[in-house]
Amino acid sequence: MKTIMIDKTREIALKILYKIDNEKAYSNIVLNEMIKQNKKELEDRDIGLISEIVYGTTTWKLTLDEIIKKYSKIKLKKISPWILNILRMGIYQIVFLDKIPKSAAVNESVNLAKRYGHKASSSFVNAILRKVTVKDYEEFFQLKDDIQRISVTNSMPIWIVEELAKELSMEKVEQIAKNSNLRPDLSIRINNLQIADEGEIYKQKDQKEISGQKLKAKISKSDLIRRLEEKNIKVEQGLLKDFLILKNAKNIENMEEFRQGLFTIQDETAGLIPIILNPNKTDVILDACSSPGGKTTYLAEMMENQGKIEAWDIHEHRTKLVENTAKRLGITNIKTKVNDATIYDEKYKEKFDKILLDVPCLGLGVLRRKPDIKWQKSKEDIEEITKTQKQILENCSQYLKNGGELVYSTCSILKQENDNIINEFLNEHKEFYTEKINIKKNNKIQNKDFFEKYITNDNYLQVYQNNETDGFFICKMKKNNKR
Repeated sequence: MKTIMIDKTREIALKILYKIDNEKAYSNIVLNEMIKQNKKELEDRDIGLISEIVYGTTTWKLTLDEIIKKYSKIKLKKISPWILNILRMGIYQIVFLDKIPKSAAVNESVNLAKRYGHKASSSFVNAILRKVTVKDYEEFFQLKDDIQRISVTNSMPIWIVEELAKELSMEKVEQIAKNSNLRPDLSIRINNLQIADEGEIYKQKDQKEISGQKLKAKISKSDLIRRLEEKNIKVEQGLLKDFLILKNAKNIENMEEFRQGLFTIQDETAGLIPIILNPNKTDVILDACSSPGGKTTYLAEMMENQGKIEAWDIHEHRTKLVENTAKRLGITNIKTKVNDATIYDEKYKEKFDKILLDVPCLGLGVLRRKPDIKWQKSKEDIEEITKTQKQILENCSQYLKNGGELVYSTCSILKQENDNIINEFLNEHKEFYTEKINIKKNNKIQNKDFFEKYITNDNYLQVYQNNETDGFFICKMKKNNKR
């Protein structure tokens, strides 16, 4: 029997796509797991191709399926999941990756079909892929119906396009759909904790010297940039003072600098949320939906490891993520707790000076990073998720001291999850009012003009995904029982 030569990188990509589709696995998590399992056999360029195929195929799945429908007499639901993903991978390479010859895309797909199907499967894959050209995608731009055209040309589920169209102009909706397919840069946050030379972390307020040991930053921005550039990583300044943008960085979590806790990986939009909460060193703060800990640890760093932060999440394995991140960064003022924020607990009433509620959401603002969300969510999920958001806000608002501040945020872009939640809450709770988000006076924000333009008349910060950031919503409220 003739041995079938299979390209290892494409086979790994296929297995990842199968898990995403059939086991509802998250693309970023299963991708990292599969790369770790096979890292001895993979070079950097292999990892790059696997990531490109996985994220590209997942991002463009709706469009790819429309092209398959054009040439296949068999309905999609009748096609084996393995063969369907082989077709999607092949079409993605033909239509969207001009550096890969069509012959290579077709031949490698046929070889995969032989292993994961049968003779008829490989013939089926061969017949369809040989017909596919870039024109198959270009034809979709001729669709007359705007909703359908935006959906198919940007691989965006129709229900999302329809929901956005209720709130925004069609031009704006199309721009959001396009931007949702952009591949984001990697951003990191520098660890600014003050430590002693030997590495011990001190909590004493305003302490400058202890037992003759001078405190200093764990690493300076300039030193970290130098060390990264020595690894041939291109580094740019971020929108926020403590953030850097990295180009062509690979396996970053395996870097010595990462393991030493000199920085952590975090999107700048996520970093902006703790900045707006603006913690003080002596505050007692609640982060009610804290995992995986990026925002929690940034609060701790801004508090110089003083005060106290309670970090809740609903599952123990998720609070462990917060603990692990804090430990790596050298943070000791965070106490984690497995706790369901949708259930009110009287013992926390008016206990906290500040509260961060980065509530569960549909995640439609982070489709650039997690394109699988598009296929795992539906319109029916809106009612359930907004119910959860309302309950968390209702409960946790009661845990805030009089005069305290609360930030409500999501990485979503639908008004049902954002403006509507806040407006309803404010109508029912007259002791709360929105505070203007002061961008210009915040020294943690470098590019103030970028964020200033997104503040609405209601004092909300609503950003739709663009070249620089994900989409997100932030509202800051203050409690005053005497109003």
